[in-house]
Amino acid sequence: MFLGDDLLAWLVLALGGALLIGNVAAVLRPPDGLRQPGELERAPVVRSLAMAVVGLIAAVWALASLVSG
Repeated sequence: MFLGDDLLAWLVLALGGALLIGNVAAVLRPPDGLRQPGELERAPVVRSLAMAVVGLIAAVWALASLVSG
């Protein structure tokens, strides 16, 4: 198989980690500077943290799948 038998677990780990890190970064460091009309000043906190939790669950699940064999 292309890139090994664990390709799906690696992809879920990468996407879950990106989801986690991206949403936490959006909450902790909102963008500075000029905003376009209609842009928010900061990310919605509850939605961002909920998506970060989804990313954490996906990353932990994928990591457990990779470690277990």
